[in-house]
Amino acid sequence: MEHVILRHRNIPDLHRLEVYQAHGGYEGWHKAVTEMKPDALIDLVKASGLRGRGGAGFPAGLKWSFIPKDIFPKYVVVNADESEPGTFKDREIIERNPHQLIEGVALACYAVQAGTGYIYLRGEFKQPARILQKALDEARAAGLIGQNLFGTNYSLDIQLHLGAGAYICGEETALLESLEGKLGQPRNRPPFPALVGLYSKPTVINNVETLANVPPIALNGADWYKKLGTEKSPGTKVFCLSGRVNRPGNYELPLGTPFRVLIEDLGGGIIGGKALKGILPAGASALILPASAIDVPMDYESVAAAGSMLGSASIIVLDETVDILWATEKMVRFFRHESCGKCTPCREGTHWLVREMERIRRGEGKPQDIDLLLDITKNMSGKCFCLLGDFATSSIVSTIKHFRGEYEAATRTNGQ
Repeated sequence: MEHVILRHRNIPDLHRLEVYQAHGGYEGWHKAVTEMKPDALIDLVKASGLRGRGGAGFPAGLKWSFIPKDIFPKYVVVNADESEPGTFKDREIIERNPHQLIEGVALACYAVQAGTGYIYLRGEFKQPARILQKALDEARAAGLIGQNLFGTNYSLDIQLHLGAGAYICGEETALLESLEGKLGQPRNRPPFPALVGLYSKPTVINNVETLANVPPIALNGADWYKKLGTEKSPGTKVFCLSGRVNRPGNYELPLGTPFRVLIEDLGGGIIGGKALKGILPAGASALILPASAIDVPMDYESVAAAGSMLGSASIIVLDETVDILWATEKMVRFFRHESCGKCTPCREGTHWLVREMERIRRGEGKPQDIDLLLDITKNMSGKCFCLLGDFATSSIVSTIKHFRGEYEAATRTNGQ
């Protein structure tokens, strides 16, 4: 297909400014600043139906409209802290199509009348940061960002910031804390970032892929974009495919494409011809789906109706050789390690989940420990400062639901 985000796969050397501009790059940016009112740009993104590509799928234009018009300065912050297991789309965009991201940031800044944009990259992204900085320098030298752009009164600066490698900084308020030089821990909400964000000023926070969608929308219009995907989930999505498949990688497809097309047709099926066992549709954060979900369309509504969430669309495939209890312990260990420790349910709950999973896997568990695990998750879900605590329970809750027999087999010998 003709890519919207991964255009570098169709256009060699798209990371170079002259190549990007030769293929329509920054035309939408010029048009917006010289011909459109900021509100008109927000309305255009609203009309396109573009939804956030980093997690919950919240409408991007609606998010921008929450920014008050009479408070200055304002900021746009890009969440490039790509830390979710199985997610690697943002890195490819940054390294291979950086100018489309920069143009998207610029358009978001103009729409809300922010004079500064920050791109927050995960601490390990040293090479992507160098590539992105070079692209920013090129754009600045070409007069595409800077003072009095295109002869208007609008000025814009965009800066990069490297974090320190903490998963929690993918949570938007923890990201803001880190960007301000503080310990990366989530804030209590309300107030929300749209009103009290970076440096206590109105702030838009969007994911890399979300903003990379904005330039083609600005250039081609909302109707063009809505022809892709589904009615409620328009556009394409970059799906990160990994796990027990023959051809892992990033695949850009219209939203609504079934899991089967991604896993079997594009991913080449399961390694060794083994049977599918489960699908993690959003890395370690999502509730696992059983093999019967293979024909579920990959869009926000359909995946939610199936009992999980699409999130960042980091699709991890498990086959019949995978020990579900091993995989579950591995995921809860990750969240225990990445918990920032600010709130008790997450700090203590992740510890107890790991401890119980270790006991069961050592063969020391009893049948009642299965319900104990579920009881711990109930004391965590909805009781934490951010969603990390809820995400930590996802693997436990969903694997007990779909693979309870494996838990029972592991605890049966110790029954009383």
